This record gives sequence, structure tokens and C-alpha cells, in this order.
Amino acid sequence: MTTPTLIVIDIQNDYFPGGTMTLADPAAAAANAHEALQTFRRHRWPVVIVQHLALSDEATFFRPGTDGAALYAGFEPQGGDTHIIKHYPNAFRDTDLSRVLTEAGTQHLVICGMMTHMCIDTSTRAASDAGFQVTLLGDATATRSLSFGGQSVPAEQVQTAYLAALNGSFARVSSTRDWLQSLPV
Repeated sequence: MTTPTLIVIDIQNDYFPGGTMTLADPAAAAANAHEALQTFRRHRWPVVIVQHLALSDEATFFRPGTDGAALYAGFEPQGGDTHIIKHYPNAFRDTDLSRVLTEAGTQHLVICGMMTHMCIDTSTRAASDAGFQVTLLGDATATRSLSFGGQSVPAEQVQTAYLAALNGSFARVSSTRDWLQSLPV
């Protein structure tokens, strides 16, 4: 197995209760992402922490300098972690992420974070298009309910639809537990 790199995307305070863009059950997703993060750090495998900061003064969340834009407790970069600031849903767009991964010789990415239907989806597709092997930890991601054409789509259905669309074509979607159990001891 080639050494994977963990990409933790946008686990930030605005997505949690009290934030301005609360997701459905972000704590459960964060707990799974944190388990993966701790495993990577124990193995001393590469970790990239991605943080979204809004560019627009009219943004309703991830406004620079606010508590909501801060990384959620336990997801602050440590030691050898790479910290990437992004301004768009795609973590590769106008960032150093591709360069960092290429220079490290990375071939396999393990992705987790928030929001499944936005930043996780676009970043996973971009990673696949760039030629990376991608594992997406589906239960280490979270989303929210959406609406379109007068119809509401519950968060659980949004989550299932996006994970189903990514699985097989752009990533291998796995639970955190199943992925961790597949690691060599």
C-alpha cells in the first residue's frame, strides 16, 4: 500500500450548532473524521487541513476573523500538517494543494470533511480528474437539507445521493471503520 494523504476539508465552526450554516449531525461526521486524523498522525502519514475563508463582504458564513470561520476544536493543524486556505468549494482551485501533493509524491488521497454536496463533491471530483486514487470516508462528511423547484430534499437523501454519485466513478466511498480495519496492522 502506498502511503495515503488525508485531506480534511472545512471542518469549521459555522457548520455546527450556533454557526451560521449548521449541517445535519456535524458532530458525528467530525468524530469519524477525527478518528481518521488521529490514525494518520499516529502513523505519521501526511495530513492536509483545508480551511475555507470567504472572499465577499456579503458572505453569510466563513467570514475571515470570525469564530465561525475558525477550525473546529481538534482539527487545528499540528506539527507536520499542511494548512491550505481556500476561497472556493474546490480545494484545488487557486491553492497550493496540487503542488503540495505532487511534490510529496502522493498517489492516494483519503478525503473527509464538510459539506458533502458542495466542497467534498467538487474536491473529490477534482482529485479524481487530477489522477489521484481517492477514498472518501462517507460517514466522516456532513451536509444539509436542500430545496429546488418547490421541493425539499432532506439532508439524509442529499447525503446518500452525493455519496452514491461519487462512489465508483470518482472515489471509493467507505465508512471510517471499514477503511481503518483495512489498514495493515
